[in-house]
Amino acid sequence: MVEIKTPEQIAKMREAGLVVAAIHQATREAAVPGASTKDLDDVARKVIADHGAKSNFLGYGGFPATICTSVNDVVVHGIPDAETVLKDGDIISIDAGAIVDGWHGDAAFTAFVGDGHAPELYELSRVTEESMWAGIAAVRKGNRLVDISKAIEGYIRRQPRPASGKYGIVEDYGGHGIGSQMHMDPHLLNYVSKKRGKGPRLVPGFCIAIEPMVSLGTAKTHVLSDDWTVKTDDGTWSSHWEHSVALTEEGPLVLTAVDGGAAKLAEYGIQTAPDPLA
Repeated sequence: MVEIKTPEQIAKMREAGLVVAAIHQATREAAVPGASTKDLDDVARKVIADHGAKSNFLGYGGFPATICTSVNDVVVHGIPDAETVLKDGDIISIDAGAIVDGWHGDAAFTAFVGDGHAPELYELSRVTEESMWAGIAAVRKGNRLVDISKAIEGYIRRQPRPASGKYGIVEDYGGHGIGSQMHMDPHLLNYVSKKRGKGPRLVPGFCIAIEPMVSLGTAKTHVLSDDWTVKTDDGTWSSHWEHSVALTEEGPLVLTAVDGGAAKLAEYGIQTAPDPLA
């Protein structure tokens, strides 16, 4: 069952989303050479506490931290620790969430640490982020879930191939419904699968976390012995971007973007719904 939210519930999710946006800003600034991933987790904990929110990552299925910190060939679910110290040339994907009055926000971004990055890494992040926005632009009344998947995959497939030969759209992880829980139905693939069909129709009150994960090589991944950390099978580096989005009667609202997604969706000719907190 897909949970359909009322305008009042979407307003609470917007509150949670803005806490996530604040976590992103603070951790992006803290992701510098010499910082450990635990340092970033400490920053996130403080932001959550300062906003009077709760973490939806800490303790989730036994996860031991407030954010996921995925460095280089780690795709997702990297566990912050004091031993993983960032250095020039690294990339890191930071996935963060928050709860306000029982309603959830969830978003991720990829950051560049210091200097010395290969051009293909900047392009990898750009392609992943822009594919996310293509998916967000497909969150329209009357569309089906598969239209989001089609938009994400289509954008990636249209891009020039990297020097490694291809972009790998990670198959084992994808987006998800969000609301009174962090992970809810429906599961959103970042590619089209005929076996999955078209999925539910998008209606006002529908909320979804859209999160493509793309590597410079394989789409295949494996989980390390900590039962969380996910790496690419071939060791190629990857990027992860995510926003939580609500569809309202007035259009989409990107709950975890400071401007509600207005600037990026304007590029698609889409006007975002009014911010309920404005």
